[in-house]
Amino acid sequence: QVQFVESGGGLVQSGGSLRLSCAAPGFSLDYYAIGWFRQAPGKEREGVSCISHGDGYAINADSVKGRFTISRDNAKNTVFLQMNDLKPEDTAVYYCAANLMRSRCTSLHESSFHEYAYWGQGTQVTVSS
Repeated sequence: QVQFVESGGGLVQSGGSLRLSCAAPGFSLDYYAIGWFRQAPGKEREGVSCISHGDGYAINADSVKGRFTISRDNAKNTVFLQMNDLKPEDTAVYYCAANLMRSRCTSLHESSFHEYAYWGQGTQVTVSS
């Protein structure tokens, strides 16, 4: 079964940076729109960022615009999420998943989550104040 693997999380001070990685052995990430999501304790899962297949068009949640950048490395079959200027409210478990219904990112709303599959176990990001 295909399951994504997230890594790169950790503990960082406010204002610091982390780079998350999303890998999927045996699955070509290049062909799909790939999304990053997060869920904090007591809160609903939210969409963070998405990168499209092809032209790499990306969308970001308002809360992370200007701070987070999503990218992909086809040679490594990996999607990254560079997180800069981290804030305590960024603390959450971060997940990646593939959109099996469309190749272009159009929404980060919860109503689109059903389009994604192969969710990983997540990687914990903790930002201290």
